Amino acid sequence: MKSVKTVLALACGLGLAMAAQASPQHAHEGHAAHAATAAAPASAQRWTPDAPLSEGMRRAHAAVDALGHYEMSHMSAPMAVDRATEVEEAVTYMFANCKLAAEPDAALHGILVPLMSAAQALKADPKKVSTVADMRAAIAHYPQYFNDPGWDKPAPVEHVMHDEP
Repeated sequence: MKSVKTVLALACGLGLAMAAQASPQHAHEGHAAHAATAAAPASAQRWTPDAPLSEGMRRAHAAVDALGHYEMSHMSAPMAVDRATEVEEAVTYMFANCKLAAEPDAALHGILVPLMSAAQALKADPKKVSTVADMRAAIAHYPQYFNDPGWDKPAPVEHVMHDEP
């Protein structure tokens, strides 16, 4: 099971690296190199995130928080897929726009690759509600590595009702 997760994380990282290379603004190098590793060991001092990282993490955090309703069966599968798409979009935004030094970048990749992998897994199979906990676990590492004022206040998520088919 662990090797399946490693392969999935590597594949996710490779896909993100290829997508990021298409963006001329992207300053991250070697996404795939970080994909197979867990979050880097915590630094003695937390790093200050740039504005795109703060914005992207708040967007992802808000979407994952909203998925708590899905875990309690208070949200439809289409809405959960929409929230997982918001997580993917936030991660893609961060890869394309944030500019970090090598060490914080490596720590960030250890957070974003599992986050993206879990979001993609939920979209592929909305019955895998356990992926929400995986997303929450990935995001939980962010304040361990980054000193982001206001982190405990995620961006609001617009709730749109979907009719079940």
